[in-house]
Amino acid sequence: MIEEAKMASEKQRAAARKNIKKASVAARKKRTVAHLPKKTRTALAKQANKVKRQKAAKKS
Repeated sequence: MIEEAKMASEKQRAAARKNIKKASVAARKKRTVAHLPKKTRTALAKQANKVKRQKAAKKS
């Protein structure tokens, strides 16, 4: 028996968009990353740059 994938209703999609906006505002307000130890922030930045370079290499 195969079940069909159900699309989210417009109401659910609107709620999801609202939640994303709220989470984004909270993250900016709390500045969670800024409160991490310097070593951890550096490691996160290095990892982000690595991924950024990999994505750029894939495009070209």
